[in-house]
Amino acid sequence: MQAASPKASQKRPFGPNYAFVVAGAIFLALMAAAALRAAPGVLILPLEKAFGWNRGAISMAAGVGIFLYGLTGPFAAALMQSFGLRKTVTLALLLMAVSTGLSVFMTASWQYVATWGVMAGFGSGAVAMVLGATVVNRWFVARRGLMLGLLTASTATGSLIFLPGMALIVEHGGWKPVVVTISIACLVLAPLVWLLIPERPSDIGLKPYGAPDDYEAPAPLHGGSALSFALGALGRAAKTRTFWLLFLGFFICGLTTNGLVGVHMIAFCGDRGMPEVRAAGLLALMGLFDLFGTTASGWLTDRYDSRKLLFVYYTLRGLSLIYLPFSDFSVVSLSVFAAFYGLDWIATVPPTARLATEAFGERDGPVVFGWIGAGHQLGAATAAIGAGVIRASQGQYVEAFLIAGTAGLLAGVASLMIRRATPRPVLA
Repeated sequence: MQAASPKASQKRPFGPNYAFVVAGAIFLALMAAAALRAAPGVLILPLEKAFGWNRGAISMAAGVGIFLYGLTGPFAAALMQSFGLRKTVTLALLLMAVSTGLSVFMTASWQYVATWGVMAGFGSGAVAMVLGATVVNRWFVARRGLMLGLLTASTATGSLIFLPGMALIVEHGGWKPVVVTISIACLVLAPLVWLLIPERPSDIGLKPYGAPDDYEAPAPLHGGSALSFALGALGRAAKTRTFWLLFLGFFICGLTTNGLVGVHMIAFCGDRGMPEVRAAGLLALMGLFDLFGTTASGWLTDRYDSRKLLFVYYTLRGLSLIYLPFSDFSVVSLSVFAAFYGLDWIATVPPTARLATEAFGERDGPVVFGWIGAGHQLGAATAAIGAGVIRASQGQYVEAFLIAGTAGLLAGVASLMIRRATPRPVLA
């Protein structure tokens, strides 16, 4: 690889620090996708009132969307390496804008599934955790754990910025202004991503941040190999115990966060007599604390055994979910739960990504992490649909929270069973 020329490095501002500009643009894209995936939790009650759909039917759209969000991840990661990261993310944002915008005209529950479930699921799946892992591996060598923690925290920031506002909009204007807001946000971000993100550091005469002088980037994949690479990486990883333990942990991670709390917390609070705006404020509080918790987790991942970190995160999460249905649901107890749970919301991502990279290497690592992320969204879809069915049949959410809490304890034990691999040399 030829050394970067000074002239080439002047094509973008900030010189070698342009990696942080790329990370900032990706942070905004991830935040928009997080807001889209969080919106169904706000829409449950207004859609129920507007159309008379039962909660199980409404939850189906959220479940399908979450499942496809995860299933798309590994293929999107491979597509970013062959078709191009910038093209993939830009087209995904446009698909998110179109799908949510079309839902304004829906009159039947299957149309909600088609737009927010299928179309938005595929679109947001390309703007997910695998995007953060791909960008960090491509643009950073130093501070990878910290930067992945920051990018992962964008999902919390998306909830923090949008959820209370969406709940307020619903209270005064119904559900349609909410979907229009999400659509416009995605539409605005698409050209921004196209303009700010070069395909690779070498395209602007740079090396990844913190790369040594003798660094050489791996050759990009050929266009026709994205599908075979994604499936090949899965085949290689699936032969290992580490993959299945990480997959199980992330399945339970999704079950206990996006699927249960993310989708049903506002409705659960509504069952206990709490107004939607206040309940959305609790989720926003979780988002605020998760911004710090996930960033701190990235810092800790650079320094401590990732398996032990996962054990602590999952165990504390399980205990808190078992406690919640039996709390007095006062402002104080809910605020304490929101702060505690927020710190732990997706703090699991940096140590999980670290273990995947150590076990499967720099090239396979992001794609394998995408498959593990598919487990996260499969778990989330299971909880989104399952909790809705439990609520419809039992008239309460208690059983759903107890099941999720017990699963969290299981994930903590499984994390300690992972065999720590020797870190592989950095290739990208």
